[in-house]
Amino acid sequence: MKDLLRLRTSLTEEIEKVLNDQIKMEAESSAMYLAMSAWCDRNGFDFSAGYFKKQSDEEREHMLRLFKYVSDMGGRAISPDVINTPVEFESFRAVFEQALMQEIAVTQSFNRMADRCQKVKDYVTFSFLQWFLKEQIEEEYIARRALELFEVIGEEGTGLYEIDKRVPKITYENTYED
Repeated sequence: MKDLLRLRTSLTEEIEKVLNDQIKMEAESSAMYLAMSAWCDRNGFDFSAGYFKKQSDEEREHMLRLFKYVSDMGGRAISPDVINTPVEFESFRAVFEQALMQEIAVTQSFNRMADRCQKVKDYVTFSFLQWFLKEQIEEEYIARRALELFEVIGEEGTGLYEIDKRVPKITYENTYED
């Protein structure tokens, strides 16, 4: 029976598993960004609260895109449990440090998936992952620039307010497109 079920999908068990792991990672990122939004809101950083809410929505969209792909390919997409999402952060700066670390971890995860796809010759999934790999360039760039505001502006006086105002204005010009 198990072999018959595998005929319904071109995804190997291994690739289906790593895609479901990524679905979970994206759900956890979405929850974490929502927690960051709430923390910023509670601490008077309204602009950053909006920025992190938008980031949360984006991560959920990424999760749904992966979920749909697994389903469309005949695989079994798994709706993940999300637990132990942090609700407190040490400081305003620590929120952005965590965001950058999260984006780097996501990039590394997509790189590992792309590597696995090439090794098992799943070029359809490899092609599907290209969008996410390009997206991670932007995600990391914006997270890095936001964190750099703490160095450029400084945290003294009205520095935190100035950082908060500038975070949602950070944009990325994609120069890698053809």
